[in-house]
Amino acid sequence: MQAIVLYISQTLALIQKELLALLKDPSSRALLLAPALMQTLLFGYGATYDLTHAPYAVLDQSRGAASREITARIDGTGVFKRVATLQNANQIAARIDSGDALLVIVFPPDFESRLAAPGDAPMQVILDGRNSATAGAAAAQVGSIVAAYNQSLGVESPISIVRRAWFNPNYESRWNLMPAMIASLSMLQTLMLAALSVAREREQGTFDQLLVTPLTPSQILIGKAVPSILIGLVQSTIIFLIILFWFRIPMAGSVWLLYLGLVTFTIAAVGIGLSISAISLTMQQAMLYTFMLIMPLMLLSGLLTPVRNMPQILQIATYVNPLRFGIDTVRRVYLEGATFADVAPNFIPLLCVAAVTLPLAAWLFRHRLS
Repeated sequence: MQAIVLYISQTLALIQKELLALLKDPSSRALLLAPALMQTLLFGYGATYDLTHAPYAVLDQSRGAASREITARIDGTGVFKRVATLQNANQIAARIDSGDALLVIVFPPDFESRLAAPGDAPMQVILDGRNSATAGAAAAQVGSIVAAYNQSLGVESPISIVRRAWFNPNYESRWNLMPAMIASLSMLQTLMLAALSVAREREQGTFDQLLVTPLTPSQILIGKAVPSILIGLVQSTIIFLIILFWFRIPMAGSVWLLYLGLVTFTIAAVGIGLSISAISLTMQQAMLYTFMLIMPLMLLSGLLTPVRNMPQILQIATYVNPLRFGIDTVRRVYLEGATFADVAPNFIPLLCVAAVTLPLAAWLFRHRLS
């Protein structure tokens, strides 16, 4: 009996000692509380599939009472926000391509007359299929609005909806998800490699030897950055080839533009990884910091849920997230066939992130001695 009591008391003492060691260390307390708090809030606000903000444009060639009533009902939902009233069909492509409008509703010139005649009166809904889940939810909600209007007329279905999804005609979620993997999957490995590069040498005691060599901090930075960038590009290439030839998702854009975007994105990601590595004294710290950062980067990237559905403060936070602009560039070039002029705004935040993180990492190399 005494042996059992001794065993339990010793075990409890060890548990108490470990808890005290964790709770007394400020960095451990932060790692216990900060990731859970931050990720829970991000999941709650950022990772939502609810359709809360759906910008749309309307082309009303009918200009009748029925088309005005339907658009008024759409405007009254609080979900759909009209961003443009188009004058001709040539304006549709620009609104969808730029992402300004998730959908465009078109009432043909004979809509009113066909509604008064026997048979159905078709209206067209053109959707941005680059995010199939959001496009499908928007189409379903427009369908319910039209169905309610049909019921108010006392006729079973006088108005029919003709749907057309651009860039993803079959609403396949794979078309939306897989091109984004070219950027997101490679970033996971690239960020980890860059984050561990300096921390590994610090832990092994070789980083101080590197600092006393004739090499300048910029040379050390380049020597650490280039291998991670090359590995990231190789991984992106493997994923790209699998998507193109195995899953047979057709590419509409230019390969050179795709790789220009990937190079810029990878440099920005490596800059973040090297900054993490420079402030980490051990590999364990580098891995913890990286894992803590990866989840917010994924949630705020638009990978699964559109950025426009997030609260305004989170939308602002995404401007320092290179993954958001990397994914947007890859999707637009791959699916849409975007030109450099179309995706040029994405390069500005990527270059800004690289311009901040790479010099920061070089400065930390020089000042953060183990």
